[in-house]
Amino acid sequence: MTEESTHPPLIEFDTPRLRVRQWRESDLAPFFALACDPQVMEFLLPLPTRAESDAAANRARALIAQKGWGFWAVERKDTGEFIGFTGLNVPMAALPFSPCVEIGWRLSRASWGQGFATEAARGALQVGFERLGLEEIVAFTANGNLRSAAVMARIGMHEDVAGAFEHPAVPEGDALRGHRLFRIDRATWQAAQRASE
Repeated sequence: MTEESTHPPLIEFDTPRLRVRQWRESDLAPFFALACDPQVMEFLLPLPTRAESDAAANRARALIAQKGWGFWAVERKDTGEFIGFTGLNVPMAALPFSPCVEIGWRLSRASWGQGFATEAARGALQVGFERLGLEEIVAFTANGNLRSAAVMARIGMHEDVAGAFEHPAVPEGDALRGHRLFRIDRATWQAAQRASE
């Protein structure tokens, strides 16, 4: 055996309207524009500088290169436009339900209301359960973020009301600290796939 580092194959996937892929340099400017939109960032801690926004995108790209999966860039097939990210991630913060894999997304405001977050997230769940063999995927969001919670419900996740928590990465006293927790396990996801066939 050689000592060469071997990385798992890079996972990318298509949905009917979207290409979910590794990040490119050309994604950095529209990602920063998204991070500067107060409506997009309403329930998220801000990324105030271009350098920090670029670092977040480059961190996502490096994790995908290392593991084969992560928070992927999302592109519209019809226009080739970068509209945000979706995917799977191991949270850095020590959460009450860690270790875990979360599903998440952040899309430009112009892309809202068209089902893109739901479509991309369904594809990410499929990767998580079919290709990565995960037993469970969680999602969480600030208490007031009803749009994200609605996507979580639409992709078949169920709220774990008893699992509500204060996010340790959010400062104490901040209105965004209280979070709702959603879960889906592989058996539940597989049953829903069979029912929809």
